[in-house]
Amino acid sequence: MKRSGLLSFLIIFVALVFIGRLFYLQVLNNSYSIPALNSSAVKVTYDYPERGYIYDRNGELLVANQLSYDIMVIPREVKPLDTLDFCSLLKISKEDFIQKLNRAKRYSTRIPSTFLAQVSKSDYAFLQEKMYKFKGFYIIKRSLREYPINSAPNVLGYISEVNESMIKKNPYYQLGELIGTAGVEKTYEEVLRGTKGVKYIQRDRFNKEIGSYKNGMYDTLPVPGNDITLTINSTLQQYGEALMANKRGGIVAIEPSSGEILSLVSTPTYNPNLMVGRERSKNFTRLYLDTISNPLLDRGLQGEYPPGSPFKILTALAALQEGVITPTSTIRCVNNRFHYGNRTMACHCNTFGSPLALNKAIYRSCNSYFSLAYKKVIEKYPTSSEGMDAWSRHIKSFGLGNYLNNDLSVGQKGLVPDGSFYDKWYPNNRWTATYNISNAIGQGEILTTPIQLANMTAAVANRGFYYIPHIVKNIKDKKIDEKFTTPINTTINKEHFEPVIEGLFNVFESPNGTARSSRVEGIEICGKTGTAENPHGQDHSIFIAFAPKDNPKIAIAVFVENGYWGSRWAGPIASLMIEKYLKGETTRPYLEQRMFNGSLQEEYDKQLQLETKEIEK
Repeated sequence: MKRSGLLSFLIIFVALVFIGRLFYLQVLNNSYSIPALNSSAVKVTYDYPERGYIYDRNGELLVANQLSYDIMVIPREVKPLDTLDFCSLLKISKEDFIQKLNRAKRYSTRIPSTFLAQVSKSDYAFLQEKMYKFKGFYIIKRSLREYPINSAPNVLGYISEVNESMIKKNPYYQLGELIGTAGVEKTYEEVLRGTKGVKYIQRDRFNKEIGSYKNGMYDTLPVPGNDITLTINSTLQQYGEALMANKRGGIVAIEPSSGEILSLVSTPTYNPNLMVGRERSKNFTRLYLDTISNPLLDRGLQGEYPPGSPFKILTALAALQEGVITPTSTIRCVNNRFHYGNRTMACHCNTFGSPLALNKAIYRSCNSYFSLAYKKVIEKYPTSSEGMDAWSRHIKSFGLGNYLNNDLSVGQKGLVPDGSFYDKWYPNNRWTATYNISNAIGQGEILTTPIQLANMTAAVANRGFYYIPHIVKNIKDKKIDEKFTTPINTTINKEHFEPVIEGLFNVFESPNGTARSSRVEGIEICGKTGTAENPHGQDHSIFIAFAPKDNPKIAIAVFVENGYWGSRWAGPIASLMIEKYLKGETTRPYLEQRMFNGSLQEEYDKQLQLETKEIEK
């Protein structure tokens, strides 16, 4: 019985092995069920699908397709040809011809690859009549991107040819094919690209095509890519780009109730159509090598800056949550300075020593008040390191100091230090809150990106929670990721937000508020001006705001490099963006024109001159 049982087991085991192998060969491994790639008797051609269109939140077309033609080559089928005649037809040099053919041979001698991409319609009509003379070469149709509106290249991204390293990572692609390389095109590549169709063509022993392989039973039709609707409001996006003309910086506007990104501006910018056609590579190189303006850098996502005074909002909320201050706690800002030990920190609140509580501290932007609040949080705990960890946990709960886990193709973490960060600087816990007191007012070691500040503002507007900022609103026949519709709570109790929001409202409404000049009649805006210290030139201008005060529809962060102070550039731009979004037009054309025509190029030229002198030294 034992022997018969063992024999039965062996028979079943061998049978299962054979069944498994047959399943792999016939179902999983196409190279055996479809012998095309292993046989010179079958030619493989691909039918490329139309890439999905991209629309803004209101249905305005942002990215379309235009017809293009590629010259394909199968190196093993290339016969001796009049190289000079062929090069003349394609408008390339003999050196280009040799380089392109060698590249195709390195990729594969039997699989088709792109020899020359993006031939124009006029050239195609002429070439089609001549291609019969050049064996191994043929023309296929392909769609290229087209941008009806000169706007948002940092959002949309672009497509480019795959390289050999990309093909090794993803064998779906073949040499010369196109792939999303930046922006939405990159993040949603698999959604937008569709699926290639494949045709297998039988050839006789003379290499002549005689019809479909096995009557086309293995042929597949191309499946078009899915259309995508973005969260972007194209009108607001273009308006922001116009306001930021001749300035460097970023604008990020978010709908607080959903986390949808309404506007993502980065300047200097470029025309997205530069990344289309035969000149794409040349244009990309020119933009990439412009290390002064950095037009390919998305400052809204990648620019890391000290947040300045807007960070005082979080300092206040952390102190309220920790119970070390109340909305009515007061201090005196003596001689407009915060005194700690034998040192002082300058303050510009100009309260002349009169006591001020939280509300006034916010709308007058008192450094002394928030420095003391920060110090109290750190000193609440047995060690400074523990206090720093508690403070850091509150700050990070607003999405600062880490990637936001969004659907954008680039980003930076920024920096929010914790106790271990300073323990490395000062071993044995020999440090106190006064060692890093600048953190209280958004200076020190803290670094944030504009999108993080906009998200922080949305969380404050929502009274304690936010949705992960995202750029895609809808995908045809698909659902967006659930993480974008799931609220994320901060560590701050809801009741602590109201007194802070009241102070932000008075930034605009109080006669002494730092953004009084940017208030908009009929819109209750809450916001905070900011000036970030910059050792390489004029300080940066920062502004965060949301509106309306109740049931907010927009939260925004504006960052203008070398913009002097918050209310000079960033504040007016933010208020104009809010008014444009909520009202459709501005009631302050004089301010609008000042922003349109205003330029900081002189400051950037000065900065370049100083940097050049430093290098020469």
